[in-house]
Amino acid sequence: MRVVFVHGACVRDGAWWWHPTAAALRERGIQSVAPALPSCGEGDRPAGPQGPGLAEDVASVRAALTATDEPTVLVGHSYGGIVAAEAAAGVASVRHLVFVSSYLAEPGESLSTFGSETPPPFLDFDPDGGTFGAVPELFGETFVPDCPPEIVRDGATRLVRQTITVLQQPVRAAGWHDVPTTYVVCADDRGTPASAQREFARRADKVVELPTGHHPFLSRPELVADLVANL
Repeated sequence: MRVVFVHGACVRDGAWWWHPTAAALRERGIQSVAPALPSCGEGDRPAGPQGPGLAEDVASVRAALTATDEPTVLVGHSYGGIVAAEAAAGVASVRHLVFVSSYLAEPGESLSTFGSETPPPFLDFDPDGGTFGAVPELFGETFVPDCPPEIVRDGATRLVRQTITVLQQPVRAAGWHDVPTTYVVCADDRGTPASAQREFARRADKVVELPTGHHPFLSRPELVADLVANL
């Protein structure tokens, strides 16, 4: 078994966000990869009005999934769940989907389907520039309040602007309809309220609640590694 991890919005370097859990999984003999998301500028085109969007992100993750026929657990975090669900559709090697504080969208739904009329204060939107991003000053208290100081510091250096059209682009497939699915509710999440997560979790086969903030794979990697390894 191997694990493919899909990071969330407005950050780069998925391998870094996943690295404490990846290390814990390696101790259990499980390898993992974290493909790049082009809409976050992780490619040869910058984010922006003409930049890559959801389709390019899905293609990147799908390429990682189809690179081998080894049984795979696909883990999607936050926005990464939108990407993971579509990328997994029809890929026989995907044996389980894990969504962490994420969105379980039906075909035709997009991130904007679940947004509120009032933008959250921890995100900055620039429609003219075609990007959005996390507000750096609010990153620590919103997204990683339960993480060690060095994680907060290093995570802040990996914030990026992302192509804003990903918010409106609908998913074309929902792999969680056909693949066993676990939803991880982060009970102390200050970015995505636990109440909203629990609503999404109703669409999953199994629900696990962790006493963590938005990034349990950074704050409690052993918990996440145990969960994934035992699927």
